[in-house]
Amino acid sequence: MAPQMIFVNLPVKDLDTSKAFYEKLGYTINPQFTDETAACVVISDAIFVMLLTEEKFRDFTAPGKTVADATRSTGVLLSLNAESREKADELADRALEAGGSPAKEPMDLGFMYGRSFADPDGHHWEVFWMDPAAAQG
Repeated sequence: MAPQMIFVNLPVKDLDTSKAFYEKLGYTINPQFTDETAACVVISDAIFVMLLTEEKFRDFTAPGKTVADATRSTGVLLSLNAESREKADELADRALEAGGSPAKEPMDLGFMYGRSFADPDGHHWEVFWMDPAAAQG
């Protein structure tokens, strides 16, 4: 049985800026699902981020709902695991170098470590590593 996939849809103000940001993080854009209103960012074989212009995003929302401004409020926290503390730092550092901004201070609990950043549209991302032994018990 194939793993279930997730497609996270995010509204963006400038599609080209957002595509460039995620490409600088090391992700690819799937051209099959990309046009002037949307871009499919491939995070892994099962995780995809659909960057949608705000106008296109509105087409998918319930009637009467507004598109949230992620620079002013948080509607979702997006979390990705990393294979090590160093890999968590690498991704967060690349995000900051690519135009992202710090979302909060790093978290270090010994058995778990995390960094966070906001993308150019203010969407809050967490990158964390957890000691496999701690995760098992």
